[in-house]
Amino acid sequence: MTPTSIVAYLTLFLAVGALFPLVSLLVGWFLRAWLPSAEKLQSYECGEQAVGSSFVQFDLRFYVIALVFLIFEVEVAFFFPWAVVFGKATQLKGLGAAVAAAPADQRAAYGRALEEKYRELVARPAGPAAAPVERATMVDDARTLALASMADLAVFFAVLLVGFAYVWNRGDLTWVRAMGSPATAEAPQSSGLTPFESVR
Repeated sequence: MTPTSIVAYLTLFLAVGALFPLVSLLVGWFLRAWLPSAEKLQSYECGEQAVGSSFVQFDLRFYVIALVFLIFEVEVAFFFPWAVVFGKATQLKGLGAAVAAAPADQRAAYGRALEEKYRELVARPAGPAAAPVERATMVDDARTLALASMADLAVFFAVLLVGFAYVWNRGDLTWVRAMGSPATAEAPQSSGLTPFESVR
């Protein structure tokens, strides 16, 4: 692929990406009905009558709760790779037990399935030149991998819990936070000095 073709593909991609929403908006503008009324021109606020101007400052607490939720929600997605590895390792252990319990005529088929699953999980080369792996080694490796994935998952979850405890202890999950104790909120006693004298 030449640099010119790469630039041409990128230009085509950007052009299609820009045209797609513009064409959609234009087609919608032509096809939609335009029947304005007093009710349709009102600002919609959860089905309630709007009170006051729509240009008001949004409460910052909504953003804080949304950000904290988003952080912990996205981090839960990191559990997926460990769950996949744990599931495959557990399946590999089950295949090892199935090979041991299989009848003699089906043991070869179970053994091939076990070896394919093992090479997929451990990423060892397959084919005629690949060194054979003992069934006991495969089952031991599967058990070790399952335990390691659970240990990694537990450490990651512990870090998440520490972060959650920190956020909770700091009061970021409390909707109404106290800004200070009543003793510190009292007005200071007058010393009889003017502001300029107290600075010196």
